[in-house]
Amino acid sequence: MVFALGYFISTLLRAITATISPELVNEFDLSAGELGLLGGGYFLGFASVQIPLGYLLDLKGPRKIVSYFLSLAIIGLILFALAQNFLTLLISRVIIGIGVGACLMGPLTAYRVWYQDETQQRSNSWMLMVGAIGMLSSSLPVQYFLPTIGWRGIFINLAILTLICIILIIIFIPKWNVETLDESKNNGKLEEIWRNDLFKSLVPMGLFNYGGLFAIQTLWAGPWMIRVSGYTPEESAQGLFLIYLLMLISFLFWGYFIPKISKNVNDAIKLLKFGAPLNLIVLAIIIYLGPDAGALHWSLFVVASIFLSLSQPAVGMAFSLTNAGKALTSFNLLLFVGAFFIQWIIGIIIDFGINLNFSEINSFKFAMIFVLVSSLISYLYFLFKNINPTN
Repeated sequence: MVFALGYFISTLLRAITATISPELVNEFDLSAGELGLLGGGYFLGFASVQIPLGYLLDLKGPRKIVSYFLSLAIIGLILFALAQNFLTLLISRVIIGIGVGACLMGPLTAYRVWYQDETQQRSNSWMLMVGAIGMLSSSLPVQYFLPTIGWRGIFINLAILTLICIILIIIFIPKWNVETLDESKNNGKLEEIWRNDLFKSLVPMGLFNYGGLFAIQTLWAGPWMIRVSGYTPEESAQGLFLIYLLMLISFLFWGYFIPKISKNVNDAIKLLKFGAPLNLIVLAIIIYLGPDAGALHWSLFVVASIFLSLSQPAVGMAFSLTNAGKALTSFNLLLFVGAFFIQWIIGIIIDFGINLNFSEINSFKFAMIFVLVSSLISYLYFLFKNINPTN
């Protein structure tokens, strides 16, 4: 529950730009490219710490590392609340990304040690369910408080909540004793991870499929609903609420049923082969429909993406206990590097299309075509590399 609170804060902050984007655009006169860069700043900060984070988690454990990192998040939150220009917003957003960088990998590293393989997939799914609650809270609840305390007041209150989370972590999370592991010496090498065949096959999907999902669900689904579907900001917040609610429900049931059908790495690979293209089919339909594609369609896209969640526990199970943190954070690095660049590239493509006198609707569609094509190629690469898995 304590870990869940930290991840709740992390995902709320990841997705909040989708809700407050109209406020930021009006106050700071942001272009689509700047908005994409601002949203991606979180992912840039998050990605930048993943490799050292893996070593720190394996050595020092989640209790110390998560609480240390969340202290940085508090600094970022306060700076964001006080920002008077775009550069300060961007720097603050990067610091926030660094600060919450351990909120999922810390717990998953601990679960790799504490739980059996099939239970890890359930714990992973239910942590992602908590993440959906955070994204849910970033939509209508944030929209509700905007008129009264403003986006600056919201960030100050989130800083206070983060401080409470740190205190709870120090009180309740067990100390980490690496000597109690079956492999008592923490001598795992990063090189072992990046040379692993399964890991290499998942690199493009981590960058483009998972990264594209993050970019859309945490930012661009909101502007699409406003600027393509014609929603008001309030209707867009309601649409985001629906997206995150259905995502929450999906992870709840997924976490319950997945241990029954996926008990090891091979099971996860088989399910990933079958399920990974489903969200791409939905995305193709959204691109075709254009203005007729709204909150329900984006909800289906996010729900259909649930199979991608199998990749994280599969990576964790593919390595030894002493390499679990480094394996998970290495894969997480891919996801957030991908999310940063794709979130930014989507904004650049939109601005470029508009500058070429294409309509805003077509510019958004061109950006989503880029996500679709890059994700499809990445899936085909994964499929080719895992035709006959040996592990």
